[in-house]
Amino acid sequence: MKITVLDLFSGIGGFHLGLERAGFEVESYFSEIDKYAIQVYQNNFKEAKYVGSVTDVRREQLPRIDVITFGSPCQDFSLAGKRKGMGGERSSLITEAIRLITECRPRFFIWENVKGTFSSNNGADFWAIIQAFANIGGYRLEWQLLNTKWFLPQNRERIYLVGYAPNGSGGQVFPIKETIEHFNVSVGQTKRESKSNKTSHTQTVKKNIGNMGSDDTYIKVKSATSTGYEVAQEGDSINYSVPSSKTRRGRVGKGVASTLDIACNQGVIGYSRDARGKVISYHEKQEANTLHSSSGQGGNTDQYVRQSKIRRLTPMECERLQGFPDNWTQYGTEGLISDTQRYKMCGNAVTVDVVKAVVEKIKSVI
Repeated sequence: MKITVLDLFSGIGGFHLGLERAGFEVESYFSEIDKYAIQVYQNNFKEAKYVGSVTDVRREQLPRIDVITFGSPCQDFSLAGKRKGMGGERSSLITEAIRLITECRPRFFIWENVKGTFSSNNGADFWAIIQAFANIGGYRLEWQLLNTKWFLPQNRERIYLVGYAPNGSGGQVFPIKETIEHFNVSVGQTKRESKSNKTSHTQTVKKNIGNMGSDDTYIKVKSATSTGYEVAQEGDSINYSVPSSKTRRGRVGKGVASTLDIACNQGVIGYSRDARGKVISYHEKQEANTLHSSSGQGGNTDQYVRQSKIRRLTPMECERLQGFPDNWTQYGTEGLISDTQRYKMCGNAVTVDVVKAVVEKIKSVI
């Protein structure tokens, strides 16, 4: 089925790719202001048409729009931010998306945002947004907090809200339940095993986060727990953001990465290289160096990672953890993209597999 999509705050095209994987042929009009994201989007979707900033997009310049997707800026809602909520300059841009839904009247729309939207200004911001959607009229609204780790090994909770014209069938998009499959993650292979006794299979997909060469290797990571540390073993991720915090815990992801951020303060016990490029693998039990204030805060993170026998996730691994093909962000229309920008774009992206699951449910209803 061919659809025309207005992809707002489009990033690197997670909504577009999720729609395609759900079976749609997508004609895309996309809006974005980050020049690197624009380049990557255009490089991967050659026929997509760029329409500028969301504040400049008008109904008159567009064809008939079937779907509007948007993951509007979330910094003012984020639990990690200053929590300005709808009063913040960036998060208030959602009103532009609401304006375009009102003008274009798509068949359905999807909004993605951070979990902190629920609690921003004691919940008042979220309900103001719901009221604004309801005031458009003619759409059934549903929402759910979904986690990327139901589909891929990244702990990333996001609100997904959909609006669609009900057809009288009584069907619902949500709830979407956790996938029946779980992941055993290692370099080069992901074992995806069904929890049902009926099926079990191994799929080689060259993902997701790294491993060590010895089953009994572990690293102790300083953390505000009763023991003073968390234990990371083969296949576990380590988050080294805000290293000077004395209250931070949950630094170790057991078989999953914690939420990717724009700076990629994410590491994994894994192989490293010496100054001559020789591969070094670590098989002895050891304790990580104390997280210090320069690590992950604009200081020499790479030095910390090397000393601690932890390596940073690669841009390709971040792409995989968000459901994108390998090297999706490596090139833009103007050439090679830096790793710094690749990390930022992956941290800002929507998870393709989650979008696909949501769209498939929408298809079943409308």
